[in-house]
Amino acid sequence: MTTAGSSTPTTSSMPDIQSEPDRRRVAIDKVGVKEIQHPITLTTPHGRDLETVAGINMYVSLPAERKGTHMSRFLEALNEYRSGLRPDKIVEFCHKLRNDLDAENAHLEMTFPYFVTKPAPVTGLPGLMDYPCRFLCDVSANREDFIMSVSAAATSLCPCSKEISEYGAHNQRCIITADVRFEGMVWIEELIKYIESAASCPVYAVLKRPDEKLVTEQAFENPKFVEDIVRDLAIVLDDEPRISWYHIRSENFESIHNHNAYAEITRDKG
Repeated sequence: MTTAGSSTPTTSSMPDIQSEPDRRRVAIDKVGVKEIQHPITLTTPHGRDLETVAGINMYVSLPAERKGTHMSRFLEALNEYRSGLRPDKIVEFCHKLRNDLDAENAHLEMTFPYFVTKPAPVTGLPGLMDYPCRFLCDVSANREDFIMSVSAAATSLCPCSKEISEYGAHNQRCIITADVRFEGMVWIEELIKYIESAASCPVYAVLKRPDEKLVTEQAFENPKFVEDIVRDLAIVLDDEPRISWYHIRSENFESIHNHNAYAEITRDKG
């Protein structure tokens, strides 16, 4: 409410404390906003839209002479770029952050579930699988770095248990994760396929008895240690010319031990 003779202040007439000089002269590597829950729309390989919710962290660098950054501009930029997201759009978005906030560097972390309809292997019954994904992006005036990360649950069956047992073999669910840098375009669905191919058997959301029989026997005929999983995935990614760097790991949730098995490989193909 305004009184006679008063007027609503405009943005340009209000003090801008963030832009004032700072006498301490200490540069800040990252300043921004964290733990934003925001709806986003991703583009699929078939040109369709997939809606999900992402947890987002956004930062920029702050020079020593400036007191603060403009936090509201992060959200303003996000509202413009929440639809049709692809890696190239994420890089473009980070450059917008740099420009809007007059910063040397910008950094974004985006974590979200990616949903894929996956039919059961025998009956074909559809089930919705969720795959945890993450986008990491760093940009400056002369540098762009983008990493895509995808995790998938799978089945592993112990080769040693199969060899020494008169019948049966112990198996476990594992979580396999691949972080990749790439040239051109690599789709989330492609990385899921690579990851699942390295396990004893994929897992599914919906399985009827004929499906259970198939996946049980498939795992039994394809036993793998955790070391086998990461090595086989490494071979697949080594043969993928678009991927220039990867960090892969598998954590196997043991069914007969009170610990998990773990292995990882990092390679720079450049």
